[in-house]
Amino acid sequence: MKNYWIQYKPFLLFLVKFIFSYLVLTIIYQYYLNQLDIKNNEVDEFTKLVSTQVEQLLLFFNGDAHIELHPSQPCYKFFYNGKYVSRIIEGCNALSVIILFISFVIAFSGKLKNTIYFIISGSIIIHVLNITRIALLMVAFYNFPEANFILHDILFPLVIYGAVFILWIIWVNKFSFYAKTPTK
Repeated sequence: MKNYWIQYKPFLLFLVKFIFSYLVLTIIYQYYLNQLDIKNNEVDEFTKLVSTQVEQLLLFFNGDAHIELHPSQPCYKFFYNGKYVSRIIEGCNALSVIILFISFVIAFSGKLKNTIYFIISGSIIIHVLNITRIALLMVAFYNFPEANFILHDILFPLVIYGAVFILWIIWVNKFSFYAKTPTK
């Protein structure tokens, strides 16, 4: 048994750190969400921020966009060129993706300073990509309503998770303790 522990120690440590950090961050996020009054369709502040930023991004590019609080659901209704195209719910804010990203970085630890900087910069990159993703989705929903499923459920998740995967590759190969150091 001791030989197995020694042989698989790096993988087991990764697994324990990943599961622990993922559970802790998810519990904190659930605690945050549980503060909301869902019966009164209260929307969390981060989803509100994402919705507002998507609206502002489209307005910046001369799009006719606006959001409204949904009267009977905890979400925002998104209008583009005067037409209701979709709603933005809590799951659209990418916080669960950011939690997954952070957990992986923590599990493949590196120097504390590098870890903190990479978590912050990676989270910002994911957030900006998510805002851009939602804005593009809204324009696409307006112009190609028949392609909603392919765009929302296949193409755009591939983009956001692909970006997270690339960030993980960069982290493991450049900054984690597992990164190869150049030999002299």
